Amino acid sequence: MTEYKDIATPSRTKEILKQYGFSFKKSLGQNFLTEPNILRNIAAAAELEETDRIIEIGPGIGALTEHLARSKGEVLAFEIDQRLIEVLDDTMSIYPNVTVVNEDILKADVKTVANDIFESEGDLKVVANLPYYITTPIMMHLLMSGLDIQSMVVMMQKEVADRITAEPGTKAYGSLSIAVQYYMEASLAFIVPKTAFVPQPNVDSAIIKLTKRDRPIVEVTDEAFFFKLTKSAFMQRRKTLWNNLTSFFGKDEATKIWLESALNEVGIDPKRRGETLSIQEFGVLANQLKANKR
Repeated sequence: MTEYKDIATPSRTKEILKQYGFSFKKSLGQNFLTEPNILRNIAAAAELEETDRIIEIGPGIGALTEHLARSKGEVLAFEIDQRLIEVLDDTMSIYPNVTVVNEDILKADVKTVANDIFESEGDLKVVANLPYYITTPIMMHLLMSGLDIQSMVVMMQKEVADRITAEPGTKAYGSLSIAVQYYMEASLAFIVPKTAFVPQPNVDSAIIKLTKRDRPIVEVTDEAFFFKLTKSAFMQRRKTLWNNLTSFFGKDEATKIWLESALNEVGIDPKRRGETLSIQEFGVLANQLKANKR
């Protein structure tokens, strides 16, 4: 069996970048990993099987992509930078199970592309080193895509990872924590130091693992309204739940009565702050507000 050199070493990365005259675009949040062990750990955390269908975002020069390809599963990688398509054609040429699509993940109809590319019926998994500047939009785009994603193992800025995995009552807990945990169980896998990248970012990164719940963590009658409510509760973190809700929904007498009666009926003190409410409490409140006439 032929042995191939890992892409993610400082020397090989430098060699590839020099070969193609590639220069990093700060606007695209390009930071390439140069530590093969970290990439192996990411792939291991994803628990990949040969039957899996794997989506990657921002493959770069293919450092993580090759580790995903070695699992023998089907890999679909979305790369926004046209300059990297030629590089990936070269670095991924030995992996027939890799398809690279030159599209912006946020503009792509991911479900349609995935259905067109994937041939197997195995589990769908997302494994990626996400660009820092659009981590949250990408996460929500995937969760709302209609794809039956079983798990996600993704790298992001540690601060964002802390917010996604946060528990109620903590400073990091907010509408993002709720939006992700509503669909997925979230846990921190491990930390990645900034020294593992070229160019080196200003902050450390973290790998989080998200696993799809059998059903959302709370049953709500209107998901869109539930998410609207949770966002409104964190508009200004230092303000009470009541102040945030009236600022968002309105301060007229009818709206105040609508809000106050729902809070009373579900036993939630309007003087509490949004960060103290569990996802279940937000769900109960959302359902009550929808049930009551405004």
